[in-house]
Amino acid sequence: MNNGNKRRARRRQSASKSYHVRYDRIVAAVLVLIVLIVILASCAKSCSGSKDKSGSSTPATTQSEGETDQTIVDDLQTSGDTKAIIGSAGETVQATASQYTTESFSQKDMKRGSLILVNETNEYSFESEDTELLTLYDNIKTEYYSVSDYVTKLDSKTVDQLNKLMEAFYKETNCDYLTVIGGYRTLEEQNDRYNNGYSKFKGGFSDYHTARSFDIGVFPKNGQSSGYYTPTGDYAWFDDHAAEYGFIVRFPEGKEQFTGEEARSHTYRYVGVPHATYIKMNGLCLEEYIDEVKKHNSDDPISITVEGKLYNVYYQAASAGDTAVTVPSNKTYTVSGNNVDGFIITVEMN
Repeated sequence: MNNGNKRRARRRQSASKSYHVRYDRIVAAVLVLIVLIVILASCAKSCSGSKDKSGSSTPATTQSEGETDQTIVDDLQTSGDTKAIIGSAGETVQATASQYTTESFSQKDMKRGSLILVNETNEYSFESEDTELLTLYDNIKTEYYSVSDYVTKLDSKTVDQLNKLMEAFYKETNCDYLTVIGGYRTLEEQNDRYNNGYSKFKGGFSDYHTARSFDIGVFPKNGQSSGYYTPTGDYAWFDDHAAEYGFIVRFPEGKEQFTGEEARSHTYRYVGVPHATYIKMNGLCLEEYIDEVKKHNSDDPISITVEGKLYNVYYQAASAGDTAVTVPSNKTYTVSGNNVDGFIITVEMN
């Protein structure tokens, strides 16, 4: 081989070697790139799965905390009912609708309130803040009825409701002959009556101490005979509608064995509208009603409807010390002692 041919052979060999080197580098680079793509794809899939799991759990947490699609709960209508809870996803579950808390009441509280029972076995203790005494003469509407003297007193709530009842009676009958002839009695006054033979009850055992009981007389201004009230003629309207204003006949006929007093139609007692309504509708006296309420607790109340308004009434026994009385947390209510052994709770349901 001549020198020219040798030189051409060396150049071809060198070019071939250079070509193979560059090809190997390209292959290696491609392989590295493939590996990186696989790794990146795997990471992306892993991150996507993690994000999906997080996304699926977040709405449940948000709904339970009320941040989106807040759960709607129907308001409590009657204690002990169950109401449907409408969830954000439309599902319906059942939950107890009763919502209660407790309020502390003392032994003295048990002896205060419009439903306290005072009779020959249950003594009135003249607890402070039980009544707000008003002189009837200074607080009545004289165009509708009268009072027999300047000193007769009754509790302020009783006076307010009595004024409304007397006004309604007058507007219905155009009669202004009714007269209040007795009301609140002090301990000394009752003892005087007992000692002089005018009452069978010693001081402390008269319902007049509550300032919620009173007597009614009829004193016509046209010269007709006067006397104690009886529910006859036009006067029957008063008795027929007294319960609508919270009043009952305190010593009804046929209940002497419960009241310990002779029956009479002219002594009325304020107890509150739902209680008076129930007592009248069921032919009870106050003693019987107190016993009836004791059969019912917050889970099984007496339900009383007066002109479309629903009341739930129930009892809770008093403890030796303070009593944690179960009361609704989202309703208007009143608590009265019964002056015997516990408390009567009255809840306005609507």
